[in-house]
Amino acid sequence: MRILGIESSCDETGIAIYDTEKGLVADQLYSQIELHAQYGGVVPELASRDHVRKIVPLIQQACVEADMKLNDLDAIAYTAGPGLVGALLVGACVGKSLAWALDLPAVEVHHMEGHLLAPLLEVNKPEFPFLCLLVSGGHTLLVDVQSLGNYKILGDTLDDAAGEAFDKTAKMLGLPYPGGRYIADLATQGDATRFKFPRPMMNRPGLQFSFSGLKTHTRVTWENHIEHCKNDTEIQQLKADIAAGFQLAVIDTLSKKCLRGIKQTGHQELVISGGVSANTSLRETLESMGKKHRFKSFFPSMKYCSDNGAMIAFAGAMRFQHKHIEQNTLIKAYPRWSLEALN
Repeated sequence: MRILGIESSCDETGIAIYDTEKGLVADQLYSQIELHAQYGGVVPELASRDHVRKIVPLIQQACVEADMKLNDLDAIAYTAGPGLVGALLVGACVGKSLAWALDLPAVEVHHMEGHLLAPLLEVNKPEFPFLCLLVSGGHTLLVDVQSLGNYKILGDTLDDAAGEAFDKTAKMLGLPYPGGRYIADLATQGDATRFKFPRPMMNRPGLQFSFSGLKTHTRVTWENHIEHCKNDTEIQQLKADIAAGFQLAVIDTLSKKCLRGIKQTGHQELVISGGVSANTSLRETLESMGKKHRFKSFFPSMKYCSDNGAMIAFAGAMRFQHKHIEQNTLIKAYPRWSLEALN
C-alpha cells in the first residue's frame, strides 16, 4: 500500500509517499524559515498563503521522485491538528479533495502522533510500549505509549514549551530565528557554570514542566550583566555563558523528568521526538543516562526532528492498516487536539 502524507500544520510544507513494502519512496519539504525570520516568529496568515503556493508542486515532485502517478496511491493522509488553523486547513482541503477525486480513503493524522512515531522510520527502532518525550516549539509532553493510538499524557508544560523558551532566549540575545540551533552552537563556546540557572519543577513530585520562570531568570541575568561589559568580546562571552547555562538547565530538567517517567512506568525504552530532539547535547545526555539506568533511547534522524511529510505518511499508513479511516465528508481542522483523544 502506498500512502501520500501531507504536513502543513505550521511553517513547513511536507509531502511524502510511504510504501508499506518498500518504505519511504518520496520525501519533499519546503521550509518557510526565511519568510518568517524577519518577523522573529511565524506569521500565521503568511504561513497559510505559502502552503497554498507550495503544496501542489511538492505533491507533483513527490510523484516524480517515487516514479508513480496519483492513481497509484491507496490512501491520503494529512495533518488535521493541532497547529495553526489556516495552515491546517490548506493541507486538509487538498488532502480531502484528492481523496474524493481519486476515490481513496482519507486518514486524519495527529501532528504529535506523527512526531511520536517518527523514530519507527529508522532501522534501529523502538517497540511498543515505551515512554516518549515530545519536545518542540509548541509542546513539551511525556507520554506513556502502550500501542498505536493508546496514549496517556504523564506530564505537560504549564506555560512555555522547551522549544519556545529556546526561541525566546535566542531573540533576547540577538540571535536569529528559529533560535534553538543558534543557542546550541553558542553554548559550545560558553561556561555553563558561570551563572546559576534554576531547574523548574524539579523540587516538586510529578512529571509536569515549566519554562517561563527559567526564561525570566535568563532575561534578568542578561540585563544585570550586559551593562558591565566593556567591549564586544565581553558581550559575546556573556552571551555564550548564558546560552550554555540556559541550555544545561533545560537539558537537566528534561532528562531528569524522563528518568522519573521511566521509573514510574517501568518501560525500558525512551523515544525522544520533535524539533528539540535534534539538540546534540540532549541526545548525548539521555544516551548516557540510559546506559547508567539500563534503558534504551531512540531518536528520529535529524531531518525528521522538525515537521515533515514522512512522519505523516508513516503514521497515516499505520492508521490505514488498523482501519482508522475518516468516514465523514466534512473537511475539519483541529487547532487544539489532545493526544489522549485518539484513545
